Amino acid sequence: MANDAYIIRGGLAGRERLRVLSRVMEPLTLELFARVGVRSGDRCLDAGCGGGDVTVVLAALVGDEGSVTGVDLDDTKIAIASEEAAAAGLTNVKYDTVGVHDLPYEDDFDVTHARFLLSHLPDPDGAARALFRATRPGGVVMVEDVDFGGSFCHPSNHAYDGYCRLYTQAAQARGCDPHIGRRLPALLADAGIVEIGVHVGQPVGFDHDVKPLSPLTLENIADAVLALDLATRDELHALVDALYAFAGEPSSILSVPRIVQAWGRVPEQLEA
Repeated sequence: MANDAYIIRGGLAGRERLRVLSRVMEPLTLELFARVGVRSGDRCLDAGCGGGDVTVVLAALVGDEGSVTGVDLDDTKIAIASEEAAAAGLTNVKYDTVGVHDLPYEDDFDVTHARFLLSHLPDPDGAARALFRATRPGGVVMVEDVDFGGSFCHPSNHAYDGYCRLYTQAAQARGCDPHIGRRLPALLADAGIVEIGVHVGQPVGFDHDVKPLSPLTLENIADAVLALDLATRDELHALVDALYAFAGEPSSILSVPRIVQAWGRVPEQLEA
């Protein structure tokens, strides 16, 4: 199964990129979980879980008395995540191949979370409503996503600018919003979620994972860029090489897109 709007390469190649992305994002996501208060014993849903990196983090936080369900449309990533969870002896994690719009859950979770999911969906509003339905009254919904308009590098670089342009164009051509981060609080509010909070973060600097993530992502959107005729294969190869070279310069700075985190609660049921 696949999301036809998803512009980043899936399968094994996509899983390896997600490992790098997870290392870059882990401090920011852990801060979110601490801020919101993921607790021992919580039942959690990790929607659009990819290779299960966040799923495993949640599993450690909720402990043996809690549970985490990871769902994603990518069969290969789900299979890898299941194998890795079994090898690690995790008994409070399970995975399922299902899209967020088709979630078979209602009031089942104390915590629902989605990272880098809504920006890949033509109907993010429907996804937010699905997360709402899956969460029990009083439970927490958390989303993290990109605002590509906040990306930057130093010094200025044509390859980095080209990467941001191609990513933005490819996402928009598939009906998705690469700037959705700034809309997340409104999306949650429209879904019926209350007590909404928001935080902005942005990994940037000389880190050995942060800097190569931009050319690595450009490589992984190559299929979509070529299919949409946004660049020729030669142009794309040259841009990837130039971006890796720029990332390899000791004094260059490359940011990931601005990351917006938004969260809130499903209202308590009113007494009859």
